[in-house]
Amino acid sequence: MRIRAAVLEEFGQPLNVTELELAEPRAGEVLVRLAACGVCHTDMYTASGADPSGYAPTVLGHEGAGYVERVGEGVRSVSPGDLVVTLFSPQCRECIHCRSSETNLCLAIREQQNLGYLPDGTARLSRDGEPIRHFMGCSTFAEYTVMPEIALAKVPSEAAPDRACLFACGLSTGLGAAINTAKVKPGSTCVVFGAGMVGLGAVAGCRLQGAERIVCVDLSPERLELARGQGATETWVADDHTVARVIEETGGFGADYTFEATGLVAVMRQAVEAARMGWGLCTIAGVAGRGETLDVIPRWLITGRRICGSSFGGVKGRDQVPELVQLYLDGKVDVDAFISHRIGLDDVNHGFELMEHQDGIRSVIEL
Repeated sequence: MRIRAAVLEEFGQPLNVTELELAEPRAGEVLVRLAACGVCHTDMYTASGADPSGYAPTVLGHEGAGYVERVGEGVRSVSPGDLVVTLFSPQCRECIHCRSSETNLCLAIREQQNLGYLPDGTARLSRDGEPIRHFMGCSTFAEYTVMPEIALAKVPSEAAPDRACLFACGLSTGLGAAINTAKVKPGSTCVVFGAGMVGLGAVAGCRLQGAERIVCVDLSPERLELARGQGATETWVADDHTVARVIEETGGFGADYTFEATGLVAVMRQAVEAARMGWGLCTIAGVAGRGETLDVIPRWLITGRRICGSSFGGVKGRDQVPELVQLYLDGKVDVDAFISHRIGLDDVNHGFELMEHQDGIRSVIEL
């Protein structure tokens, strides 16, 4: 079938919205008609050429939601008409990682997915007979996409696709960082560095976990106001004295839990140093640039602080994304506040411009 899609032709250049061929789903695959897609920082990061694992040409986009159109042989968990959220982090439910409660990093199709192909090592996207690779196994800047069954989460049909799509990446990452990775305890003190989509999700996750004190730190007063709406008990404008202030206001110890959601290694270090001596846990969810390293003084760790990373918030997508979407349907997470702009597929490059200027939290492409 012929579809319109936004293709990354060359790194550092605007995406090209053009027509491509999309082949029918094969065994274990699903054809999805996309209804909405968030414009995520990871898409822009890859388009810029900064991502060491990036490739071109490819159809970008991974934060999608849509409806199942057709299924390939052997597909059992979804049917035509189902509302699904795309998963860049699949869940086969069978590999050693999927069977473990310690991680959400499924191994089943990881190798081919990292190369831009579907599990059988081929692509369903093409142009003039030449394959176009799939981005993060998703390629949701398009009218339709073909994805593996194990990379789709069936969510409640009453969910709005423009809200549901945010759970495909940013919002689930933030919520999961607090709920799954850090496992924030009731009555604790938390500090979240960064009030973008992931940071605001972490604020909401800390609230849902029963944290007593939730401090959100950012440079933008407008974003900090949104943090209040997600459950922050305090908001601080970031400065050179943030770590000292955390230490001072916690009796000289630091916060029980800190979260880094900016991708800036200098802020990652602040998050480590602001964690409580003895048992403080720093969870890093931000993605640093190519070649950057985190410089940590060993005595911060020797005195009991811990650092952990969080990919997709530790969320096992097919099982847990529907649960997170239900939180939104139950009114426990305000998703509307995250949607700053609604754009069409032809405006995808404008979505990158809005992000670069930190204009709002999320632009959503409506298809």
